[in-house]
Formats: sequence, structure tokens, C-alpha cells
Amino acid sequence: MFAETIQTFFLRLKDVFLNFHFIPDILDILLVALLVYAVIVQLRKTQSIQVVKGIILVAIVYGLVSILNMSASSYIFNRLLNDIIIIVVILFSGEIRQALEHMGTRSFGRRLPFLSRKTEEAELDAINCVCRACGAMSRNKVGSLILFQRETLLGDLMKQAVMIDSETSYEMICSIFYPKAPLHDGAVIIRNGRIVAARCVVPMKNDRVINENVGTRHRAALEASLNSDCVAVVTSEETGIISIAVEGTLRRGVTDSELRELLGSYLLPAVDEKQKDKKKKKEKRSAEPASIETTSAENTAKEETDNGENE
Repeated sequence: MFAETIQTFFLRLKDVFLNFHFIPDILDILLVALLVYAVIVQLRKTQSIQVVKGIILVAIVYGLVSILNMSASSYIFNRLLNDIIIIVVILFSGEIRQALEHMGTRSFGRRLPFLSRKTEEAELDAINCVCRACGAMSRNKVGSLILFQRETLLGDLMKQAVMIDSETSYEMICSIFYPKAPLHDGAVIIRNGRIVAARCVVPMKNDRVINENVGTRHRAALEASLNSDCVAVVTSEETGIISIAVEGTLRRGVTDSELRELLGSYLLPAVDEKQKDKKKKKEKRSAEPASIETTSAENTAKEETDNGENE
């Protein structure tokens, strides 16, 4: 029996290699691996791994039920697994929608030089204004929540918001978050360097595990950064501390200059690359004279030794 099993295994393995088409099968394997990797990354981002653990537990229980031939339980599980695709779609509807939105919001216009230049200038002005306003609100202990939209659209947060569509300025941000102003509650969304909406409500999950002992604004910032690729900036009303949240990670105690650098690296990748190139050029320039000096020193040492030998 064991020998027949091994023989069958090798025969099937032989059939696999004989029917193997190099280019289509390699592409098929790479595509499946990429899809599995993308699903794992998405699940880890949204903390849906707990749901996956529950599904695995259900599968283990179903296996035990099948082995023990439990008729009533087997009937229930069979009825349940017949609609497994619909159940998965319902359970992971938010994650599926987020992935499709991320795929569909690739902006081709930003690749054009004149459009990308205008967008970068507007983003840079918005970053400077936000940093100035956050510095002032931090000193005065005024609470605020500002979301910078990137690739993922934040239209769901604007359903009950007040649409503004104005240039981002220091005065505008400070007036919105003024404690007695009607728009100070909620979040402000900035897209392509312009304020598009204020008093935006970020829905929060009660079962979300957050290690930091933070308030509602910080939790809303973490939730928004988990459900999208936005960059959230928070000023605390109690302590005045500036925080930034990206991909579910909250960094607290950020200064004005650090905030400007972080926002530039997240929102202006082209500017960040230019700064890296400048640093590399400076390092090369500073390294060149040192190498010349060492070479000249070596030459003088050689000349002195040669003269000593001649004498």
C-alpha cells in the first residue's frame, strides 16, 4: 500500500513536469503569490487577521466533525460552506472596497510635468501653513485633526461634512479650529494642497486595540490612517502635543520642524528624492578633497624616501 502511494505520487509529479509550460505557468505562480502577499498585507493593516483566525478555527472544527461523522453538525457546516464566497465578501467588504479604491485611484495626471509641478507647489504651501498653524495651536492648546488625502479617496468621511474648497492658509486653519467656531469639531481634509471639507466625522471601531492612552482625536487619526493611506496630524487639546499618524502608527511629541520634514517625505516624494540627491552630491564633494590630500601626502612621502635613498 505504501509503495503504491509513493508510485502514484511520482507519477503525478511526472505529469506535472511533462505538462509544465514555462512562461504561462511561471506567470501564473507569480500572480498567485502576489495576490496572497497583497491579501496578507491588507489583512495586517486593517487588523482583520482576527477574523481569519476565526475562519481557521471553524475549518478545524469542520474537519473534526467530518472525521467523527456527526451528521447534524455536518449538515449545518455543509449549508454554511455552500455560501462561503458570499460570507467572505460580507466579512471583508471594507477591505475589498479599500483595495479596489487603491487600485482605481492611481492618478495618471500627476505623471505629467506641468500638472505634477503645480500639485507639488500647492502641497508644499499647504504643508508650511499646516506646520505654522499646528505650532500656534500647540502653544495655545487648541485641539485639531487634519487629514492629508493621498491615493485613497476620503469621500465617505465627507458625507456629513461641510464642503469648503479653499486654499490652505494659516488663518483658515486657525479659524476653523477656534474652540468657539462651529466647525472646530471633527476633521479637516486637505486634497492636492486645498481644504476640501471640514467637520468630517471619522467612524471608529470599538474593538480596535490601541496601546497608546490617547483621546478621541488621536483614535480618529489612527482609524483614518488604518482605513486609508492618508496622513493624519493631531494637536492635543489637553497637552498641546503634536502627533502624526500614518498606516496605523502614531508618532507623538513631534516638533514643527520634524512635522514639516515628515509631511514632505510622505506627501512630496519627488522633493524627498531631490534632497537625497543633494546630500549624496555634498558627501561626494566633501569626500573628494580628502582623497586628493591623502594622495598628495602619499606622493610627498614617496618623494622624500626616494631622495633619502639617492643620497
